[in-house]
Amino acid sequence: MDFEKMLEGYKNKTCIISIERFSDGTCGNIRIAAGNKAHCDEFYSLMKRDFEPGIPYDEFYPKDMNYEDYCYRCAFLGQSIHTYVKVQQLGVWVDLYLLPLKSDKEDTGYCLLSYEVTPKADTDIMSHLSADTSSKVIKTCIKLRGSDNTAETFYDVIEDIRQICDSDHCCILLVDERERRCTTLCESLRPDCDLLPMDSYLDDNFYNIASTWDDTIGGSSCVVVKDEQDMKWLSSVNPLWYRSLTDAGVKSIVLFPLAYNGNTLGYMWAINFNVDNTVKIRETLQLTTFFIASEISNYQLLQRFEMLSSADALTGVKNRNTMNNMVDSVIWGKHKLRMPFAVIFADLNGLKRVNDAYGHGAGDNMLKTAASMLKEVFFDSEVYRAGGDEFMIIAAGITEDELEKRLDQLKKQAERTSDVRFSIGTCFCDSGNDILMAMRYADEKMYADKERYYRQHPEMKYR
Repeated sequence: MDFEKMLEGYKNKTCIISIERFSDGTCGNIRIAAGNKAHCDEFYSLMKRDFEPGIPYDEFYPKDMNYEDYCYRCAFLGQSIHTYVKVQQLGVWVDLYLLPLKSDKEDTGYCLLSYEVTPKADTDIMSHLSADTSSKVIKTCIKLRGSDNTAETFYDVIEDIRQICDSDHCCILLVDERERRCTTLCESLRPDCDLLPMDSYLDDNFYNIASTWDDTIGGSSCVVVKDEQDMKWLSSVNPLWYRSLTDAGVKSIVLFPLAYNGNTLGYMWAINFNVDNTVKIRETLQLTTFFIASEISNYQLLQRFEMLSSADALTGVKNRNTMNNMVDSVIWGKHKLRMPFAVIFADLNGLKRVNDAYGHGAGDNMLKTAASMLKEVFFDSEVYRAGGDEFMIIAAGITEDELEKRLDQLKKQAERTSDVRFSIGTCFCDSGNDILMAMRYADEKMYADKERYYRQHPEMKYR
């Protein structure tokens, strides 16, 4: 075929791709057979050498399993493909069109590739994708932007995505590189499927698996494993992940990173999806993850602001303002405490003496140790810093026996330290909802306990 003549009429960067096919139907070498002037100029600007017809495609474009699948589908299945993808290794977006060409060789197929490169995502190009894809992505954006409860809406969105993919399981998993842990933001399981919820797999070692995904994705935008051949490839490049997938009963998976401003926030995947719609699923999820990553970043930012506004900066427990808001919401009936409940006041003895004798750094450490103990013992309750050396806990749904066990545990933990000693006052309520009365009674008991402590330890009293 006269490739040079075929390419003369194209102004955009355009080339001819040749694809070999082995006897078992798998894809062999993929080469750039010819290119027009715009393509040759692009090649020279990137490679600093002249284009040579017949070079392997991955000398110009990062090796990409998804790109190879596109070429195979186009050349041998006759599918015309238009997609807009981010090439991670080059940090650019590529708008590409693949058109099938006739071939005079049984074991070699050809397709025409016309492409444009942009440094940033172009929303105009995104809007030119199929109406079906665009409408699904727009639906996702509207749901997230119009929600008053972002956390709940993510569950609606992931259910929509699962249905789009016709998959057994869809999930958004967040990763924290500093803490080396993963958390499930949302997920959707097909009813009656054999897969388990994601939390069943999130042990201390799962981060080790998640940390391998970026290398497996490589320079591509995603990983698509659609059949046994792809599974065989995955077992060779990432045996750790391959074993975890096969052990869980996974036969196919498409996994996208959720990246925003150069940071990977997490991953989204669809497991055991409809492989007949692989191209459409990949196209839809490519754009959906672009917007979802932005929403997750905003969501996490708001969570951090909320934490900063509600938490005590030194100890990390809830601050007095948050405590007052909580009490007000109980008084006005906006929040109903689970019965029975207890109010606990814990005052740190001898803080002023430590500050005066050893400096405020030592006092701060004492406060942080005390707060850590309270959070550990009352792990299922909110701990508030009510004042300088005073903490309050509202323990809802606790029995009187359990309360006594927790207080005994707190006392034993404090005795293991050299400086942390608490004066405690409690009020246990098994009926009614008078939070102010309970707080007043617990506070009075705490001050009585403090007086007893200083009578027994006069050396610890304020100087």
